Amino acid sequence: MEIGIGLAVLVALATNLAALLKHRGCQDAGAVHLGRPLDGLRDLAGSRWFLAGWGLAAVAWLAHVAALSMAPISLVQAILAGGAVTLAVLSQRLFGDPVGRRQWLALVVGAAGLILLVATLPRFHGSDSQFSLASIVSFEGGLVLLAGAIALGHRSERLTARRGVLRAVLAGLLFALAGIAIKGVTGGAGGPVGIGALVAVTVACGALAQYTAVAALQGGGAVETIGLMGLVANAVQIVGGILVFGDPLSPSPLGIALQALAFAMVCLSALLLPNQVRAPVGSAT
Repeated sequence: MEIGIGLAVLVALATNLAALLKHRGCQDAGAVHLGRPLDGLRDLAGSRWFLAGWGLAAVAWLAHVAALSMAPISLVQAILAGGAVTLAVLSQRLFGDPVGRRQWLALVVGAAGLILLVATLPRFHGSDSQFSLASIVSFEGGLVLLAGAIALGHRSERLTARRGVLRAVLAGLLFALAGIAIKGVTGGAGGPVGIGALVAVTVACGALAQYTAVAALQGGGAVETIGLMGLVANAVQIVGGILVFGDPLSPSPLGIALQALAFAMVCLSALLLPNQVRAPVGSAT
């Protein structure tokens, strides 16, 4: 498990740097369109910034899979969430992007909330990869319905001004769907059919998440967009660790109260982050 924790720390840094590189590359590419996905992909393929970010993200993803196979998903995602503060540091130091006080506060509060959540859990033993088929189908099915509702809401004229936020949240949910499925694959339960289905979910949701993330990055600033995607993805996977894989809750009333506070901090962070979401590039859909 110690190796898994070490990998998670490296993944947190690499993922944030990769996202910043992709964000820089997205700004020079044409807006992605669902009806013409190949046009957007060709533009992105011509961006050295985006290709560098995508390559680093691929390496980080492989390390993430390895970390999930060695440590509980709640612990891994909490470490990734704790690395959110490095997002603002990297954005300022490497790319000169301005980071407002409200964004700093949102990142710190969100990361602290997720770390507090896991810190109040009982001691972990092993990778906690076992699950029941009913629990993972129910949880993933619920996420699919929620993602579908957000996708439909994104098309609403009344929510035009919040499309950047909705895209970031949708991308985070899709990343969480893929992450829960990957953790299920590492557990090896469900037999060949179950594992095959989880692999299919991983591939489908992972591809959709990448596409949605590009649309979100084109329509918003680096810190608020990447931070919101990571916050949603990490929070949902921590909840999945508890509900699907049996990561234990605190046995004491004080621990339960602190965990409730942690979730409230995460919600507050999500409200604070979209402070400077910009209008979408072109008419990305």
